[in-house]
Amino acid sequence: MRAVASLAVLVFHVASESGAALREGFTGALLSRGDVAVPIFFALSGLLLYRPYAAALLCQTPAVRTRAYLWKRAVRILPAYWLVVVVAMFIWSRDHTSDAWSWLTLLTLNQNYVTETWWFGLGPKGLAQMWSLSVEVAFYLLLPLLAAGLAAFARRGGADVHRRARRLLMGLGVLIALSFAWTLLTYYPEYRPFLNSWPPRSMIFFAVGMALAVVLAWIRATPDTDSPARRFERAVWASPGSWWLVAALAYAVAASPVTGTRFLGIDGVWSGLFELALYAIVALCLLVPATLPPPGDSPVKVLLANPVMGFLGRISYGVFLWQFVAIYLWYGFTEQQQFSGNFLGNLVPITVMTLVMATLTYRFVERPAQRLNRLVRPPLRPAPAEGSERPLPRQAPETAKG
Repeated sequence: MRAVASLAVLVFHVASESGAALREGFTGALLSRGDVAVPIFFALSGLLLYRPYAAALLCQTPAVRTRAYLWKRAVRILPAYWLVVVVAMFIWSRDHTSDAWSWLTLLTLNQNYVTETWWFGLGPKGLAQMWSLSVEVAFYLLLPLLAAGLAAFARRGGADVHRRARRLLMGLGVLIALSFAWTLLTYYPEYRPFLNSWPPRSMIFFAVGMALAVVLAWIRATPDTDSPARRFERAVWASPGSWWLVAALAYAVAASPVTGTRFLGIDGVWSGLFELALYAIVALCLLVPATLPPPGDSPVKVLLANPVMGFLGRISYGVFLWQFVAIYLWYGFTEQQQFSGNFLGNLVPITVMTLVMATLTYRFVERPAQRLNRLVRPPLRPAPAEGSERPLPRQAPETAKG
């Protein structure tokens, strides 16, 4: 799913740069909403990173160690990101390479919160997509606090797993409501567009992924009961394609004028609210079959668990990081102007360039950096006693972008 999302973002950016996303007609409309891949990333982060917290509460697995968690997030995200920032700044923004404040802002991923900048748009040339990574990092920092608050609320329901799971889902409903309230705040008493890139607006997407994490933990905690989570799992197995069909229909609706004018951002409070709801539906419905795939060699596994998708998933963070650098290098090399067309002719070489750079970054930056995780390796634990509750597999949390 990371591979799908990262390539969808690349297609969207090439379509925007070439002008294909601005053309009249059905194809242009579909290309114009490829930014729905960003909510998919956010939902993946919510699912993968909150799952150990949900398991600790519902399945009695060991608690997440916050220091180790934060260290692993930093090691996973920052080295490759810093490399791309340095490359982009020295290629296109040399006039500002002596500005310590700009370096500090960019290297700490705080560009979303600087409202008066020397760059135009979401970031310096080659780095515009990093606004979403800034939101991701804010979620990483907030997650231990959110998890603690949700756990405290769930424990007030007693030791019963079902009551705890329901209370977790109720708490996540509050986070979803926060996104809609934040969108209203963005427009009243006056429109402040910079608030669209602040974390509260995207909390709905993280929350739907966190809700799936709760469902997974609920299923594992009640293996021999007919719990609501188990019934939900069986319903997904019965028709996984229905979820993807709903995702496609929600995407088609999002490509209509109901979400606002193409490529001009969010241009009204109602379009903003509709975009939140529709993008959340797309992200949720895409992830459900991948999270709860039917037993056996189902079409879901054939599509998503093959070696090609596995490789693209491993390098997906680099695909996300390098795509604008590849776009602008290609346009500079071919001396093309923005919105000059030739979408497919540009998409193929830009994709190849991006995949090459992402592969090299994964091999020589991301994988070596992972060795630093040994510094926070958890202590060995004795094996559980026979007959004790079976915990979830102990896995290092992953981010949606890697």
